[in-house]
Amino acid sequence: MTVLTSTVLLSGCGLFSTETQKKIDPPKTVTVKEGTVPVSKETTVKEKEAAKDTVKTELYLIDKDGYVVPQTLALPKTTSVAKQALEYLVADGPVTNMLPNDFRAVLPEDTDISVNINKDNGVATVNFSKEFKNYQPEDEQKILQSVTWTLTQFDNIKSVKLQMNGHDLNEMPVSGTPISENLSRATGINIDTSDVADITNTKPVTVYYIGGVEGSYYYVPVTRRISNTEKDNYAAIVNQLIQGPSEKSTLVSEFMSDVKLLDTPKYENGTLTLNFNKNIYDSFKEKEISQSLLDTLVLSLTEQQGVEKVAVEVDGKVDIKNDKGKKVSEPVTRPEKVNTGSY
Repeated sequence: MTVLTSTVLLSGCGLFSTETQKKIDPPKTVTVKEGTVPVSKETTVKEKEAAKDTVKTELYLIDKDGYVVPQTLALPKTTSVAKQALEYLVADGPVTNMLPNDFRAVLPEDTDISVNINKDNGVATVNFSKEFKNYQPEDEQKILQSVTWTLTQFDNIKSVKLQMNGHDLNEMPVSGTPISENLSRATGINIDTSDVADITNTKPVTVYYIGGVEGSYYYVPVTRRISNTEKDNYAAIVNQLIQGPSEKSTLVSEFMSDVKLLDTPKYENGTLTLNFNKNIYDSFKEKEISQSLLDTLVLSLTEQQGVEKVAVEVDGKVDIKNDKGKKVSEPVTRPEKVNTGSY
């Protein structure tokens, strides 16, 4: 299993939303001199005004290795956020000049979209124009995953129903992938069954690994299969992070193979407490844990229903820091947005 050093990881792009980053490590104000007057790069009037007119939205795009990855982009403010998000998934559409390096949009160019959200049951019905069928067969699953995960980021959308030209789609138009009546995140994303002998006796869990290259790392959700006999999904997810991604994968994990849970994970009122052995430390001397390791842990576990925060202990103690020296004594919440950097 390949492991990245946290110092390299954290020198890359912003991975979480600005709000979350401030909680973990407040950014220093950088000033540049124009004449004799210092001007803060972070607080210029122009930037503040531009931010007021945009809303950060997660778009599930395809990276160079074919993974469907959330990228948070600042889109113009609108009352139709769901429809807009899908329009920014269309190739050669408005997302073109905003795409991160080596990423591409997932929907065929010239696809028109309408979205109708049922407020009672949270089902978003998406109607695509006939251009929707002009995709490559290998993108079929990726399109289903991208549309589903992009839409279900919004609180009022629980599941997705697809139509083309006003007719319900029971299967995808190119390779015939069956479509369940209501698509949800439970369907999975970047599904990896490479190490599964009998899929019928398994259940899915989604964990986050690390993709990209030096200077532009990002978090990638991967749905893996665990045994139906596994009673503790929380421990199983941690074990998947320790085990790391498939050997055929281009993704990596920050967890060393000798990291272990010392106790059964404890869940109470939305908070999950995990007690690890000392091998989780990035630095034994400083008692530091890699922030990117914490991030993948929190992202993975908060995919589980009811988990809102993750508290980390080492040998039963909470006296730990991240690799920038910031104390991590309080439970960590899931970020509002993921992979917020620009490349």
